[in-house]
Amino acid sequence: MPRVREVLACISRSSGGVARGDREADEIRAALASAGMAARVELLEGGVIVGLAQQSAADGAKLIIVGGGDGSISAAAGVLAGTSTKLGILPLGTRNHFARDLGIPMNLDEAAKLIASGKSRKVDVADVNGRVFLNNSAIGLYPLMVIDRDLQRKRLGRSKRLAMLIASARTLARFDHHRLILTVNEEKERVDTPLLFVGNNDYRLDLRAPGRRESLDDGKLCVLVMRKKTRRGLIAASIRALFGRTRENDMVKLENVERLRVTSRRRHLPVSIDGEVAELRPPFDYKARKRALNVITP
Repeated sequence: MPRVREVLACISRSSGGVARGDREADEIRAALASAGMAARVELLEGGVIVGLAQQSAADGAKLIIVGGGDGSISAAAGVLAGTSTKLGILPLGTRNHFARDLGIPMNLDEAAKLIASGKSRKVDVADVNGRVFLNNSAIGLYPLMVIDRDLQRKRLGRSKRLAMLIASARTLARFDHHRLILTVNEEKERVDTPLLFVGNNDYRLDLRAPGRRESLDDGKLCVLVMRKKTRRGLIAASIRALFGRTRENDMVKLENVERLRVTSRRRHLPVSIDGEVAELRPPFDYKARKRALNVITP
């Protein structure tokens, strides 16, 4: 295998429940070296990863490696989308949704070998008000659960799973529906919903592969609107959605969406963007950016 010149590997200091130090950096460096790549491995916080990736792309880097979970990968993709720089992914998070949907190996050595192969393709990203996401964004129940979960982890030191279970119960007990106006491509409609989900390409809802995507280059948004329900029905539907077990009568799926505008009477709403929550001011303009990201894949 031909050697390539030194490349930058931006590794999240903490993802997948792991706090990384020199030992983990040495393991990553060794895996890349074994694959024929000389890498400058940097252990970084999320915001620093974005800045360093942006500077490297501006300097003409042909490849940048990012190791971490979906949040770190998404943050880096936000500055690499629309450039010629290739993104190499080391999936080091808990779920690694984007890497799994691309077929990237979860094993460190195998992922390193894949990056060294240099084989790449262009895939879609989506964005909301200029903020790129690789997986999905949501308004309603889910971002409120995430806010509660993260506060529990920070203040009480609870595990991510336990905190999410408690946050889900508390949010469902007090939550009401949002009244939103959706402009889908050019058509408007008003909806009352506890959850609006916007995905980068089509998400499967069947039991064989819930939450998975078969394509990442169709140039479409997956828009799901949870039906308005009684509180008991809402709790059951929300739990099913949380665990990827949605039933057909839980959600309305909007087809062939390339652009979506969401407006609300509220001045600000929490919006989840690849698992991170931001307080944003409506309207929210979602769009698909077809084949904007050059990523190394099998």
